[in-house]
Amino acid sequence: MNILIADSGSTKTDWCVCHQGEILQRIQTQGINPVHQSDEEIEKIIREMAAHLSNAESIGRVHFYGAGCHSPKMLSVISNALQTALLHCRLQEIQVDSDLVGAAQALCQGEAGIACILGTGSNSCEFDGKLIQRNTPSLGYILGDEGSGASLGRILISDWLKGQLPTELKNEFIEEYHLSREEIIERVYRQPLANRFLASFAPFLRKHRANATVHHLLVEEFTRFFRRNVLTYDTTLPIHFIGSIAYNFKEELTEVAESLGLKVGQVLSAPMEGLVKYLSSNKEA
Repeated sequence: MNILIADSGSTKTDWCVCHQGEILQRIQTQGINPVHQSDEEIEKIIREMAAHLSNAESIGRVHFYGAGCHSPKMLSVISNALQTALLHCRLQEIQVDSDLVGAAQALCQGEAGIACILGTGSNSCEFDGKLIQRNTPSLGYILGDEGSGASLGRILISDWLKGQLPTELKNEFIEEYHLSREEIIERVYRQPLANRFLASFAPFLRKHRANATVHHLLVEEFTRFFRRNVLTYDTTLPIHFIGSIAYNFKEELTEVAESLGLKVGQVLSAPMEGLVKYLSSNKEA
């Protein structure tokens, strides 16, 4: 019997079918977040994924880890959509958890540690090896998400619009994106999924990471992440990271951690391999 694992962020969802630790199939769809999407939209995405499953009837368990899955209501939305869209599978178990639980399982592999997500959004927790013991709430890209792609993009855009970028960097930004103030306001305040739009500027920061202004922006924002989130935990535990921002800016993240007397442990771009290992040893053993 195979396991279907989903690692879902606001931008994309990675699906993986595995058996006894071996990955049999990978599928990628757009992101799923019950906070920002309707039940119908979520079910449609899952149906589109299911159409590409090569051996659906062999799937007996589904483990879905997703952004926005932080309350019984949101968990139920995903669980119901999976149940409806995967009727052709012989499901015995559907388990829906937050992306933070997925990150903790993938990073800590049953050991105690601090697990952090830095991707489109951000989150963190203190994990005892089985359960999350403490969690400073993420609060999303308006009230929180420090250190995330959305937060970094918001600061970059704001600095550009307010004339805070040095001339060379400002000109390169204009040349690369060709955005007007009106277009940005439309995308951020009137169109859906503004967090994805803001996070889409992270590659620009990576490209210009050697620029003093960009380096300062990164250091300041990662410092905010550590101070407002990580320092609330037992920092004698290993501090692990997962997500595209953590992976692509590992150097700056480590610099900030060391300045605060902290040590960074594992830094992974995505949790899937870690989840396959964890779930295989705990579910198929």
